[in-house]
Amino acid sequence: MQTLTAISDTERKLALERFRLLEPHLQNGRELRSVSEGSGVSFRTLQRWVANYKRDGLAGLVRKERIDVGERRVTSPRLREAIEGLALEKPPLPLSSVHRQAKQFAEIIGEPAPSYWIVRDIVHSLPNDLRTLAQQGSRRFGELNDLVHRREASRPNALWQADHTQLDIILLREDGTEGRPWLTAVIDDYSRSVAGYFLGFDPPSSLRTSLAMRQAIWRKSDPHWQICGIPDVLYVDDGADFISKHLEQVAVDLKMRLVFSTPGKPQGRGKIERFFRTVNEMFLCDLEGYTRRGRRKPTLTIDQLEQHFRTFLLEVYQRTPTADADLAPAARWEEGGFLPRVPDSLEQLDLLLIEEVRPRRVRRDGIHFQGFRYISLTLAAYVGEDVTVRFDPRDMAEIRVFFKDRFLCRAISAEIAGETFELRDIVRVRNSRRRELKSILDSRQKTVEALIQLKKGQSIERTRISAPAATTPATRIKRYRNE
Repeated sequence: MQTLTAISDTERKLALERFRLLEPHLQNGRELRSVSEGSGVSFRTLQRWVANYKRDGLAGLVRKERIDVGERRVTSPRLREAIEGLALEKPPLPLSSVHRQAKQFAEIIGEPAPSYWIVRDIVHSLPNDLRTLAQQGSRRFGELNDLVHRREASRPNALWQADHTQLDIILLREDGTEGRPWLTAVIDDYSRSVAGYFLGFDPPSSLRTSLAMRQAIWRKSDPHWQICGIPDVLYVDDGADFISKHLEQVAVDLKMRLVFSTPGKPQGRGKIERFFRTVNEMFLCDLEGYTRRGRRKPTLTIDQLEQHFRTFLLEVYQRTPTADADLAPAARWEEGGFLPRVPDSLEQLDLLLIEEVRPRRVRRDGIHFQGFRYISLTLAAYVGEDVTVRFDPRDMAEIRVFFKDRFLCRAISAEIAGETFELRDIVRVRNSRRRELKSILDSRQKTVEALIQLKKGQSIERTRISAPAATTPATRIKRYRNE
């Protein structure tokens, strides 16, 4: 049944004209045959209109169109379904093959053979989405036809996106071999400003994600890079590094909600995918080793690439307005002057984000880690203790040392950082710790001696009370000062 909202103005006018013709019969009871004689419309037609009006109202007076209008009516439904089935086979069959097999099928079922043009019209009338699903699979069908819910943030730090990509460039490793680097990026959905990133040869991992998030959340030293804070929502894919328990615990501690995209459907992460494409097309294309311009001999190292990338990020990308925004990403994030949520200290953030390594024991000459020796004056008081070491692989000059989940100190590797400690400083701290320990030991020994003497005094007193009275003067007992 059609409704008035579903018919065109022309059809509605035609329905009103037919109603006015029927109105004398419907309203005044005039004979329908008399109405037919005066209008020139056959009596049978008027009877059908009256029945349609009583059943469907005004919409029943709309001219009914043939279901098969515009189609060739020389094929049966059974033969048509067979032709459509042949046209939807995977891989697609040539039209001539479909026509040939359709004729054979028509002969089997005893129907007239369809012409080539009939088969052609049936094949071309198939919906494109049906063809895509049948011949290219559900994944391609979803990419082209599924409705996508695009998350749109209403303010800065409301929604961040994080993802990885392997860059289209060949670099030189430290050992002289070649390799393609991975880029992990964290981007603010509202402004498209990059909050943090990590470049390296290692494939995606929870440690890479943690290091990128650490840079994203904490305040930057560069005045041109203001974005920081804890986002309300972090939107990521369903990779193993993002669904790890470690990142889940971090999200709970930071009061940050994790949202995972649907597996195999990256459309919801369009902004960060666009950023990766921008990096490839606007930045890497001018560098040696770019893979999309033929095989070039690589000349850059990962450190050199990071220097170039940082310059591009802060001087070009962050300052260039996007196609759908008037402001550049950096300016759009800074507008409004809001105060982002930031952890109390970098050490607290490190405790959450950077994964633990196996416990290390503090030796007399410091902490031995990754082939280097790290030392801090604070460690003098913890020689022989087991501690936890956390570090940033991008800066091995220092490590952060935690004792019983509490930040202890930063330990420096003199071989890397070029810093040295004076011997007198080490001796001073060592002697200070020794004096502190001696003071504690003396205090404890005095307490023990006092308890021993107190017990001795009580024992002597009990002996004196229980002894019988003597007729001769008792021997004088030597008394001590503490009595």
